[in-house]
Amino acid sequence: MESLGVLFTYPMSSYLEEELGRRCKLFRLWDSPPEKRKEFLRAISSQIRAVVANTVVGADSDMIDSLPALEIVASCSVGLDKIDLDKCREKGIRVTNTPDVLTDDVADLAISLAICTMRQICQSDRFVRSGAWLTKGDYRLTSKFSGKRVGIIGLGRIGLAIAKRAEAFNCTISYHSRTEKPNTNYKYYPNLINLATNSDVLFVACALTEDTHHIINREVIDALGPKGVLVNIGRGSHVDELELVKALVEGRLGGAGLDVFENEPRVPEELFGLDNVVLLPHVGSATVETRKEMANLVLENLEAHVQKKPLLTPVV
Repeated sequence: MESLGVLFTYPMSSYLEEELGRRCKLFRLWDSPPEKRKEFLRAISSQIRAVVANTVVGADSDMIDSLPALEIVASCSVGLDKIDLDKCREKGIRVTNTPDVLTDDVADLAISLAICTMRQICQSDRFVRSGAWLTKGDYRLTSKFSGKRVGIIGLGRIGLAIAKRAEAFNCTISYHSRTEKPNTNYKYYPNLINLATNSDVLFVACALTEDTHHIINREVIDALGPKGVLVNIGRGSHVDELELVKALVEGRLGGAGLDVFENEPRVPEELFGLDNVVLLPHVGSATVETRKEMANLVLENLEAHVQKKPLLTPVV
């Protein structure tokens, strides 16, 4: 792949960056300041045949149009909302992602967020570190996760992995998706409000599309209610963040475990002082093992493309 010109959009993995630099002709988008990025792309446009992107910096319409030799966009992620798929189809540009390899990590984190939120683990840790246990006595009682009614929005790879883990806690599982899934005994709710009404914990695990943008709105939040917990490991834009903040502050929602936000890395400051919220910096797949597997899958897709072999995880 020595002759393959690759534009790396974001410093997502030192291992992937090193391997791309060793195997390809590598260009780093962040080497140019934002105000000079158009000139930078114009200068290298004829050399770039591949873009390696992620959920922070993808490949939008303007970038794709500025790279006339582009053949493939390989995203080091499952989500593809930062890539203009229609533009890629129109221009015959191949697109790949990295499914499966991050499923376990994201599902593990989803269950961890639910437990941390309901058992107030982070708050309990601060209680001990502050010396409050000594001065104020025992910490307040919290709520258990085992045996709760779990609702899942999106029963794909990650949704199913969350369901299997929740089953181990003797939770009852229900779900909402565009269509009912075959070969599962989980209860299907075609109406999301009904799912929220019948859930103690609601997990967001669907893809971000026009239809799922702000799928968690005031009506869904109110249906989940003052004892309900929302866990979002999907995308920040799945949730109407202003409504979520108001519901948490006003006590209309019991709690939230959030790994993603609408305007990352900016997080609503109103959430910082709430004891019923756990906030993470989008680390669903952020383990050494999984990020290396994701990087290897990106490299394998690029190699397959150069060698004119079938792509391992084609999207377009």
